[in-house]
Amino acid sequence: MGLWRVFYADWEMECCGTPFSVGDEVTWPLLLDEGGETLGGGWSGALSAITATPEYVRVDGAEIRVLRADDGLVVALHSDPDDDATGTGTDGGRSRSRSRSRSRSRSTDTRTGTGSGRDGSGPGPGRRVARSGLLTVERHGARWPETTGTVRTIHLVHQDFAETAPGSRTWEPVPASRSLEAVDRSPRWFGEGRAGVLAELYVPGPRT
Repeated sequence: MGLWRVFYADWEMECCGTPFSVGDEVTWPLLLDEGGETLGGGWSGALSAITATPEYVRVDGAEIRVLRADDGLVVALHSDPDDDATGTGTDGGRSRSRSRSRSRSRSTDTRTGTGSGRDGSGPGPGRRVARSGLLTVERHGARWPETTGTVRTIHLVHQDFAETAPGSRTWEPVPASRSLEAVDRSPRWFGEGRAGVLAELYVPGPRT
């Protein structure tokens, strides 16, 4: 069993999400933003550490790299577990995740062919890797196994944005301005200054 913090971006909910309340059972496709770069970073206390054996899920002719934690949490990765020199570190700072000004998620990397490693050999049976970052709901791009759990808490994420330069009309998040407001239910529509919700998801263990 485990308790995980998950960020659900405003645009993901407004596009194709379903509002949820505290106590609801939900099923979400999760992506790991290694390093927690979403909305400019600054997610202290909300990051998750996962150690698991990588799996390569084949979807529509491509392979999606995922980690499946012991409690049943399944998360897709941007970066390749084979980038670990030892197979046990967090990736030595080589994460491919980059800052996203408006929290727009990229589709996770995929690969074609039958080999899982760069040379086709794969990561090797039983080799566990460690990853840390911000768990996010990802409903766009490729598909992979989803995680089912119960929502324990919901916090509305308030976030200020500032122009990158005077008159540029391009905006970037100001992490120091972020604040959380406890709510009982996620909104369907967010509005200015609200960037999504941060939910605590209780995963009771693998489903049989």
